[in-house]
Amino acid sequence: MKSIWKLCAAGTMVVLAGCGSSAPTDNSAAPDANAAAGGATNGASNAVSTSTAGLTGAGATFPYPIYSKWFEAYKAKNGVEINYQSIGSGGGIKALMGNTVDFGASDAPLKPEEEAKMPTPMLHIPTVAGSVAIAYNLPGIPTGLHLTGSVLADIYLGKITKWNDPAIAKLNASAKLPSTAITVVHRSEGSGTTNIFTTYLKTISPDWAAKVGSGKEVKWPVGLGGKGNSAVAAQITQNPGAIGYIELAYALSSKSPVVALQDKDGDFVLPSVDSTTAAVAGGLADLQKDIKSPIVNEAGKGAYPIAGVTYLLVYKIQSDATKEKTLVDFLNWAMTDGQGMAKDLNYAPLPSALVTVNQAAISSISVKQ
Repeated sequence: MKSIWKLCAAGTMVVLAGCGSSAPTDNSAAPDANAAAGGATNGASNAVSTSTAGLTGAGATFPYPIYSKWFEAYKAKNGVEINYQSIGSGGGIKALMGNTVDFGASDAPLKPEEEAKMPTPMLHIPTVAGSVAIAYNLPGIPTGLHLTGSVLADIYLGKITKWNDPAIAKLNASAKLPSTAITVVHRSEGSGTTNIFTTYLKTISPDWAAKVGSGKEVKWPVGLGGKGNSAVAAQITQNPGAIGYIELAYALSSKSPVVALQDKDGDFVLPSVDSTTAAVAGGLADLQKDIKSPIVNEAGKGAYPIAGVTYLLVYKIQSDATKEKTLVDFLNWAMTDGQGMAKDLNYAPLPSALVTVNQAAISSISVKQ
């Protein structure tokens, strides 16, 4: 089996507008983004300027590094403040359902029952694609530890409990694996990152599919929980022997080694912009038919197995004409200027065919008469 060891170098990450931080930071404030301090504005006033038709949003931590950069750049160009709460996909969906934000963000598409509870019809607008990296803490074992999907599922099922288990050792013959106990780390709240990860495990492991399944929240057989990608990253770095799933930007920021996962061709592939782009290319036909289609375990040379698009969720029918104009302008900006910022923050920009699908959806947004 061949190994693909090329890992995309980390770009400089500007995560909080005006704060100068280089590490992804999740904001765990309450879902009501109108009443809490804004993630992207780093504690700026909660009041939204009516003169600039500011927007409020809440949701996924997966795209937080790129969204923060977008909101900062868009404000610099247009003077519009976008106040975003990085609280997890589940929290963003609840805030949107309660009509307390102008948009939500999720790495998981809405379920039919969630859409039914929304005040108006919803649009799913994919923004960028990203990889869910499997990070670990094993001193002396650098990035590139080989795992298959079935072995990873058995670790998360609690069936493999030591790092020198024969199933892991067989895949890493040249590595000196310790007998250290494996500490499994997962998200503790409703998470689109969890949805992508568990959808992959469900796809690859019949045992996982039968016992756990997939979704933004599942009943974990074992492990420690962390709220947000940054908390999971911290748990991994603080616990020798730990393994966990986090968006690639968080793995690079925390300098955690990451797993090379076996793809459909039998190659071991590391998460990177290129391998995410290959995964999106593998799933593009399905996405064009149904924007909610998952893109895990896609076929294609160098396609990283755990990838997904992340969505902005917006009301198709807006109640405020001024905000509708601002929202449409921002979404169109994100599909053009915004895409050019993706690679520097270790996300894959959308292929042009998907941008075209999005632009058609954006043009359908209207104001309630």
